[in-house]
Amino acid sequence: MSDLAKKNCVPCRGGVPPLDANQSAELLKQIDGWTIEKGFHLTKEFKFPDFAKALSFVNRVGAMAEKQGHHPDIYLAWGMARVEIWTHKINGLTESDFIFAAKTDGCL
Repeated sequence: MSDLAKKNCVPCRGGVPPLDANQSAELLKQIDGWTIEKGFHLTKEFKFPDFAKALSFVNRVGAMAEKQGHHPDIYLAWGMARVEIWTHKINGLTESDFIFAAKTDGCL
């Protein structure tokens, strides 16, 4: 388990600067298979053998999101789920986004 996965997300109330590219790159090294798209979205696609297993994963991620108070965009299709995370209030990335990514991996 990543050290990030052991932390909890901190809700953003706005007014904080997003991480810069160097800070994001350092945190990205701690989560496997995630990429930064559009400069401020963490994304990862998860593959499953069927729709039911993908849906089960999405439900686990959703339950975890509610506990963390941090909500991703999730795209569900047959045999796959794509998760996108960013801090909407600042339209950028915070450490909580990387924490959430690590916790998402733990939902597998």
